[in-house]
Amino acid sequence: MDDEEREEVREAFRELVNMSPAGLEKWLATDESRGAGQHKDGGESTGHASGRRIVEILRTKKGDLSDDDYRHMRTVVGYIRRHVAQRPSGDVRATRWRHSLMNWGHDPLA
Repeated sequence: MDDEEREEVREAFRELVNMSPAGLEKWLATDESRGAGQHKDGGESTGHASGRRIVEILRTKKGDLSDDDYRHMRTVVGYIRRHVAQRPSGDVRATRWRHSLMNWGHDPLA
């Protein structure tokens, strides 16, 4: 990934991940967070694991981000964009849709 691609990914990530590291950590500790998303073999959901990784990325200095960090940031951006486009009608405050997005660092009500 060249510097221009990194900058594009970083900008999109900063725009879409609207939860602070502390706020995301607090959310990830809730039952609602652990219950959202797809679980493999009864373990941690993909989104919950991603949320933990997002906290690490948010706390990492720009110059210390690895290629793997940028790949994950690109994955996060793609997930959030796809999921936001599937917004259900009505009040979404207590929906699995919102909870899943929050696991990925995006609160659609923020």
